[in-house]
Amino acid sequence: MATPEGQTGPVPTPPHPYLTGPLPRAFAHRGWHLADLEGMENSLPAFQRAVAEGFRYVETDVHATSDGVVVVHHDGLLDRTTDGTGPIARQRWDTVRRAKVRGKTPVCRLEDVLEELPEAFFNIDVKADSAVEPFVRTIERLGAVDRVAAAAFSDARLARLRKLAGPRLMTSLGPRSAAILWANGWLPFLRLGFLSRGAMAQVPVRQGPMTIVDKGFLRSARNAGVEVHTWTINDPDQMRSLLDLGVDGIVTDRPDLLRDLLIERGCWPSAR
Repeated sequence: MATPEGQTGPVPTPPHPYLTGPLPRAFAHRGWHLADLEGMENSLPAFQRAVAEGFRYVETDVHATSDGVVVVHHDGLLDRTTDGTGPIARQRWDTVRRAKVRGKTPVCRLEDVLEELPEAFFNIDVKADSAVEPFVRTIERLGAVDRVAAAAFSDARLARLRKLAGPRLMTSLGPRSAAILWANGWLPFLRLGFLSRGAMAQVPVRQGPMTIVDKGFLRSARNAGVEVHTWTINDPDQMRSLLDLGVDGIVTDRPDLLRDLLIERGCWPSAR
């Protein structure tokens, strides 16, 4: 088959829609929950504000109610951030919907967020096995697969997400896949990156005394065709160091500081 330039060879695969656009990628962790929105993490107003402030990517988390409604919330319990109580997974949506984040705005469904912000890309940590099937049904029903990336702290859960949703669903690496990349950074001659599953290594800079993100890890990720996104980075000096090191994205609770830094470096989309 001829290429557009008239040369023979395979036609290059276009990038996944989720990974189009300039680097580095800036993720507003649980939305914009600063100043007048303090304490309003994972609320619809926090997501709306993040997008209004210019963020293309928003990170969030989901659980499912006992009747299979996908709820945007970090904890398995309602208690920490809402005026509701108890496990989300043991309550029906009719009960959970009455809980309000900081007593101000109702807990929202994933479909509410996706419909309200159709241009935004969401990085979604699927927090429980019970949420896997409802999550896949929701993003497929809303036609949102191309603007969602699924994450989880479980390789098995991620495998199930990939099986149900198919190859179009963008996913991060699970702990085992990230560990393979890390080991390959120390022992590059092993070439084990092909064993990793996922398109994005979303990892902390350190895990206890061990450094995860360094030149070796980034080299291993590049060889495997994987982006590296670090979380949760709130200090501007650390943001600057990681960008200088070459990470592809930063997840932060201080999107205001990350945006200022990217504008300063000429990397914020509106500054180009």
